[in-house]
Amino acid sequence: MTQRGNSGLENGMDFGGQYRVAADRMAVWRALNDTEVLKACIPGCRTIEWVSEDALVAEIAVNLGVAHPVFTGDLKLSNVVPAQTYTLTGSGRGGLLGKAEASADIALSDMPGGETLLAFTAIGGASGRIMSLGKALIGNSAQKVIDGFFLRFGEAMGATVSPLPAEPAPS
Repeated sequence: MTQRGNSGLENGMDFGGQYRVAADRMAVWRALNDTEVLKACIPGCRTIEWVSEDALVAEIAVNLGVAHPVFTGDLKLSNVVPAQTYTLTGSGRGGLLGKAEASADIALSDMPGGETLLAFTAIGGASGRIMSLGKALIGNSAQKVIDGFFLRFGEAMGATVSPLPAEPAPS
């Protein structure tokens, strides 16, 4: 997790991972765009629905350990190449706690045996009282949510999802 600025929010943090999904790329793509699958995967998701061809709205109760804000969020898809890649940009409002924003790039590629490699990189940040809870708490909570999302994603679509080890940084 790297900390840097993001869209004017304090203490931007990077997240990511690679996951092997035991399903073909088209099945993974369909599941990534299915609101029922997404609702089952997102902890605390109360609602999520498409409001246009490239936008969703969601209401999510987030567990930050000592606080449990409810965020109303707007999600926008861009750079869409069907069954290959897209960028998902989101912003959430948590009332008195402030707001959070994130942008994620998701890429799908074929693996041997009809499986799919799902690569995920994201940067996020928060403002106001959310960051007063501490960068470590927020960062650890966010990465756990991301990893848990992809494991539940596999269950919801009826496929096994396995996290892959991070590639070592070039020396």
